[in-house]
Amino acid sequence: MQIPWEQRFADRAGRISSSVIREILKHSSAPDVISFAGGLPSPDVFPVEEFKRACEIVLDEAGPASLQYSPTEGFVPLREVIVEHMASCGIHTKVENVQLTTGSQQALSLMGMLFIDPGDYVVVENPTYIGALQAWNAYGAEYLTVPCDGQGMRTDLLEDALKKRPRFIYVLPNFQNPSGVTLSLERRQELVELADMYGVPIIEDDPYGKLRYFGEDLPPIWVLDQQHRGGRGVAESSNVIYMSTFSKLLAPGIRMAWVIADLDVIRKLVFAKQGADLHSPTFNQMVTYEVARDGFLGEYAEVIRATYKERLLVMLDAMEKHFPEGVEWTRPEGGMFLWVTLPEGLDAQKLLPKAVARKVAYVPGQPFHPDGSGANTMRVNFSNASLEMIREGIARLGALFREELDHS
Repeated sequence: MQIPWEQRFADRAGRISSSVIREILKHSSAPDVISFAGGLPSPDVFPVEEFKRACEIVLDEAGPASLQYSPTEGFVPLREVIVEHMASCGIHTKVENVQLTTGSQQALSLMGMLFIDPGDYVVVENPTYIGALQAWNAYGAEYLTVPCDGQGMRTDLLEDALKKRPRFIYVLPNFQNPSGVTLSLERRQELVELADMYGVPIIEDDPYGKLRYFGEDLPPIWVLDQQHRGGRGVAESSNVIYMSTFSKLLAPGIRMAWVIADLDVIRKLVFAKQGADLHSPTFNQMVTYEVARDGFLGEYAEVIRATYKERLLVMLDAMEKHFPEGVEWTRPEGGMFLWVTLPEGLDAQKLLPKAVARKVAYVPGQPFHPDGSGANTMRVNFSNASLEMIREGIARLGALFREELDHS
């Protein structure tokens, strides 16, 4: 007898779906396709030699211990490096407030496990990171969306959502994925004030904070929360859960990220992670420590910023040259993405097969909108393509847009 598997799955399995971006990458991964679809760091900036050296050091000095089970909280020396790194951002925390995770995606999933029951509200930007939606859909989250503009989340529209008692507010304040916009200082302060007034935690997801190419750094929401509440304590008394990753600073394949939070949150997070994977790979943690130590993170960020800044400028210039009137796009100060808005009536999802036929790909913007809007938007990644590929790919998209507008 063949078991009817669909009848055996838990209810939450019906809320799990494939990543839209991953599916697009399957169809746009041919070597002759210029892909702006993935959120991929450039392999040109991966510190391969440093990783090679680090692997040798770890195997020579740690040996079998690097291949053994290890504590769920994470390798202490690496957590100490993170504490030092975060101090340069104004976040002064302690090792015990740092939890290592197997990539930021695991951190997002564990946040859902800890905070979301079916039907619970979560406040998100509109658009927001699709990976967070994918993680929390499985737990039955309902989304309260707050529109964004060139200064990030419209905090003047946030209070109505907070009155519905959401479990938390999720925000990417720096060079947001997917839009590339940055939450202004004034709105960060208003976000903190409103969250405190209604007693709603904030999850601050900051994978791109060190990838700033223009302008001045803004204080993390974590810091503003501390200032707003009179600087009481450090992380153990914070109303903000801060997340970041080594994926954009070193390499995504090591799958290494971290969470900084109140000790009550960290304790539960440790239990949740034990049930998920016991601990992040010991070898990866030790190798990451050897690469990241002694100030290397700050030094290498300069290399990454110089590379990505040039690609961003080339893409912006190409859009000015090739995109027809009526097409708009963001002009981010950092990060890895641009957000393109087509004239009303054009559907980015329907245009995608035509773009792929021209050997160029992007991600349609609608899946980033929990409310189903955004059919005329798209996310474009500039970090992973060469300068010549950027020029040619944007020219192809511009020609496609122009033809569609001529026939609309």
